[in-house]
Amino acid sequence: MRPGHVTSLRAAGRNHYLKLAGANVVATDALLVTKENLARVIEKQAMMCVYGESGVGKTLSVNECLADIAPDLTLRMAFGAYPRPRDVRETLFEALELPGRAPRRPYEFTRLLKEELSRQFRVLVCDEAQWLSRECFELYRHLWDHESTQIAIVFVGGAGCYQVLRNEPMLSSRIYIWQEFTRLSREQVRSVIPAFHPLWENVSAADIDEIDKQAAHGRFRDWVKITSLAVDEMEARDSGILDEGVLEWVFSKNRA
Repeated sequence: MRPGHVTSLRAAGRNHYLKLAGANVVATDALLVTKENLARVIEKQAMMCVYGESGVGKTLSVNECLADIAPDLTLRMAFGAYPRPRDVRETLFEALELPGRAPRRPYEFTRLLKEELSRQFRVLVCDEAQWLSRECFELYRHLWDHESTQIAIVFVGGAGCYQVLRNEPMLSSRIYIWQEFTRLSREQVRSVIPAFHPLWENVSAADIDEIDKQAAHGRFRDWVKITSLAVDEMEARDSGILDEGVLEWVFSKNRA
């Protein structure tokens, strides 16, 4: 299996981590900035880098925003550890739904991709971009630089993505917008989490502060895990009550 895969934007963008029932997409400051930045990148047919540690909402925000502003033009690709340029080409070939078999020779393969990417505008989203090699980045740059292609490129990556891209001056000099995602502040947690899921609607700010301090630490993905565990345990106990016993059980399953 190639270390690259294509995900439906609508399927990925409309579901939280763990496909948590009842979860809402909250218009955080970071998500609103992402939408504004993506609109600018699309208008300019430019490149953007979204980076930050894992679990802070990068991929969800990018997917949700693109599902609103460019749902039918976006191709989302994710790669595992250390893909080769051939893996990038083949994943693009699959994402573009090109007929027949992929060319064997790199030059012919790249020419085919350039021809297809010149037919209409598309947004290419590359997730886990920190895994890409210099050769893979050069392939993206070459496709974007070509005079006929009509593409915007969004690189999304976890810890180290910024450094990896900055170490490629030919590419980093072409990045139009850099956006860093960070953990939610205490004030943001207090305002976001009650809107995120009904479980937290009537929980006091002090209790939300304590839960965040003990288990979530401002990371949205951890809040999803905590919520999912709590909902499951409440159902198992047939109580429907979020009490200290439930929370202690959740904390025991979510120790970092």
